[in-house]
Amino acid sequence: MENSPELSGKYLGIISTDFVKVADILKEAAYQIKAQGFSEYPIFPVCRTLTEIGSILIPKERIEAKWNFNISYIDEFTQRQLIAEENLEQFKNIYKDPEEFCCLFVIDMDFTNFIFIPYPEDL
Repeated sequence: MENSPELSGKYLGIISTDFVKVADILKEAAYQIKAQGFSEYPIFPVCRTLTEIGSILIPKERIEAKWNFNISYIDEFTQRQLIAEENLEQFKNIYKDPEEFCCLFVIDMDFTNFIFIPYPEDL
């Protein structure tokens, strides 16, 4: 399977069910990453299995979900060369406001891609 932006809609639908359960936690974690000066670019790797990218934040068993949610930020992605140095500025330019959007890094079998998903609006 190729990494294709067209697949984002497919994964957005699959992940949304789990995302709504953890959106408040992820939004607060993103805020803390920024507030404590770790990074302006929080990233949440999500995977059906365990991954070494980031640190586990919410295991799927805790929320009866299909996806594990990890926590990381841009520095780890550049150190692991998941974002190449020559693409760093481009990534920063497409990165959406972390107070409104969650940056997920979806890892599923042969597919990996960034998806920006809006946080649910407070009712």
